[in-house]
Amino acid sequence: MDRLATSLDQLARETAFSGVVRIDDSSGPRLCSAYGLADRRHGVPVTADTRLATASGVKGLTALTVMALVERGDLTLDTTARSVLGTDLPLIDDAVTVEHLLANTSGIGDYLDEDSDLDVDDYSIPVPVHQLATTEQYLPELDGHPQKFPPGERFSYCNGGFVVLALIAERRGGAPFAELLRGLVCAPAGMTRTEFLRSDELPGDAAIGYLAVDRPRTNVFHLPVVGSGDGGIYTTVADVHSLWEALDAGRIVPKARVAQLLQPRSDVPSLSKRYGLGFWLDATGSAVMLEGMDAGVSFHSRHDAARGLSWTVVSNTTDGAWPIVRHLAELLPH
Repeated sequence: MDRLATSLDQLARETAFSGVVRIDDSSGPRLCSAYGLADRRHGVPVTADTRLATASGVKGLTALTVMALVERGDLTLDTTARSVLGTDLPLIDDAVTVEHLLANTSGIGDYLDEDSDLDVDDYSIPVPVHQLATTEQYLPELDGHPQKFPPGERFSYCNGGFVVLALIAERRGGAPFAELLRGLVCAPAGMTRTEFLRSDELPGDAAIGYLAVDRPRTNVFHLPVVGSGDGGIYTTVADVHSLWEALDAGRIVPKARVAQLLQPRSDVPSLSKRYGLGFWLDATGSAVMLEGMDAGVSFHSRHDAARGLSWTVVSNTTDGAWPIVRHLAELLPH
């Protein structure tokens, strides 16, 4: 592990990496290293306890929130979006179910379509981002996108589908999505530092997102001021590890529900991965992954319960995590 730590330090210097790397094996934490600045203007360093954004990493937490509502009887995987949305979002096919949305097989039109030439560093949200502070406020952004294909036909990664899931969770769960996620997922998992934070009033222990390693421009005008089901939550590497432990132990939802979430639903050969319900899966092995990238955010966490190995890389720059992720993928067992 000393050799790995030395190589990580060298690569972090070469790439000006800003963020945190943590590796755990069956005996406990083996490495936790922090690099760079959480706030460049004031010279505040990133530490192992810094809260960093995770972009689409939240989708796994959204899936767990929905599955917890299924477990308590508020939803089923066969619940149709239409039965909850009523007349909202009329272009969503009436046959789209919660399971379709979780599996990215719903075919609904996406407000941030990654099948298009989307540059995450562009100002891609057409409304002022401060207007996106609650899940209901996303409705105008989710509306007006035609159905791409019949539900269940194929896999197509869909950000908007997870905001729709958050909306369904709120309406059936009887509370704001952030509150549901906190109570149903974070509390049983012991994730005490994980929260949707406003990007325009970040607390001192949260990292500001930057578009590049060599420029001071932040991501405050690029992303919704408060995230929802598809992105925007802040966490620590310790909390991410707590999530994996709680998932394995069935503390968030019973193990039978976890097995449903992690059952492969689609092969995604272009990414050498498979997809379950809200979680990426290894193409052939037993590892499960969460991953996210957005303006000023890059995040990857991999957990292999069979090997007793977990590792997380999170950065407060758009591309910062990926050289470290590739390095660990080469050096750590699969």
